[in-house]
Amino acid sequence: MNVTSIIAFIFVFGVLVTVHEFGHFFVAKKSGVLVREFAIGMGPKLLSWNRNHTAYTIRILPVGGYVRMAGMDEEPDLDAGQRLRLTFNEQGKVTKIDTQIDEAGIGVPFQVDSFDLSDTLILTGYSDNATEMTTEHVDHDATIIEENGVEVQVAPRDVWLQSAKVWKRALINIAGPVMNFILALVIFSGVGFAIASVGLNEPIIGTIQKNMPADQAGLKAGDEITQIDRVKTTTWDQVANAIGNSKESQLNITVTVLRNGHKKQVEVRPKTVKINGVQTKQVGIIEKTHTDTISRLKYGLINTGATISQIWHALSHLFTGGFSLEKLGGPVSIAKTTSSVAKTGFLNILIFMAMLSLNLGIMNLIPIPALDGGKLILNLLEGILRRPLPQSFENAVTIIGAVFMIILMIAVTINDILR
Repeated sequence: MNVTSIIAFIFVFGVLVTVHEFGHFFVAKKSGVLVREFAIGMGPKLLSWNRNHTAYTIRILPVGGYVRMAGMDEEPDLDAGQRLRLTFNEQGKVTKIDTQIDEAGIGVPFQVDSFDLSDTLILTGYSDNATEMTTEHVDHDATIIEENGVEVQVAPRDVWLQSAKVWKRALINIAGPVMNFILALVIFSGVGFAIASVGLNEPIIGTIQKNMPADQAGLKAGDEITQIDRVKTTTWDQVANAIGNSKESQLNITVTVLRNGHKKQVEVRPKTVKINGVQTKQVGIIEKTHTDTISRLKYGLINTGATISQIWHALSHLFTGGFSLEKLGGPVSIAKTTSSVAKTGFLNILIFMAMLSLNLGIMNLIPIPALDGGKLILNLLEGILRRPLPQSFENAVTIIGAVFMIILMIAVTINDILR
């Protein structure tokens, strides 16, 4: 891969992950859930900053991202006996807990004996070499500087993910895939405005090529093709497929059109041509195109819907047609395809991004526990039972799902490299 391809891959993957995770992040914030970290990339952090109680980090590996929300499955923020450095506000409450005691900084040294940062929000321990134990009250919005340098907010129980109503948690889980669908719609609509004119997949002839079979048979621009032989046509794709797949032994095809409100049948003899080494048939007609604003917006909707349909068909065939790793592609395959697309121009990179975005959104809705779809199933079960599911059960199915996904990703990546 050259530099351009690498930049294109990072751009495509970065935008997809950012948009997906932003969906979870935005709805979680609106639902009152504390988002402790919004990370783009995986592995060691390259850049970090804090705003509105959330740590934003950019990490070194551009292969994913995550939104870390506060919840009961988190590890304890502190350890008994740990040395800290505390910063207080004017009311005497702790506003910052610095665990990087060995590095230069400001604050009062404190050795913690016990703590509760979920309910009572207190720290008990010894302050600045004092011999008597004291209790310090922690502000609801206090922050902790972790050992890796990331500053995150403490997590009182009322801002835990599990404290949100089940319907809010369901919205948080589905928000990521929804943002992927929105991104694809925006891109396809943008492409509609970027090109000279757009086709809306209508079975209407826009242009007749001179001296081609359609011209010789008397077809005209504006004719609406309703049937080819015995195949009814309601889209331009159906028209193209019916003509291209007509039998070799068949000299003529019967094209039924609507012209000025009247039905007319025309006999056309397709011409056999080779396109990229593949033999097909053509009659010399071009789809009707539009230049108005409404049509350009429709173009975005139509292409989004058509791509979703294609992905769904491929996904269903993955299971009904026999599972095979050859039908899947991981980061290596995506990087290779991105490299090829990058050579064809920025517009095609955007179209490829839209298709990947829809793939990501649909794949995340598969009911596997580690994915958003699996979490939605757990939300549904909780809603039906009208009580929280046992945390041990949720953790167990999530771990099983995560292990399955990790194994699948490793297998797909190895297969991508081998081929």
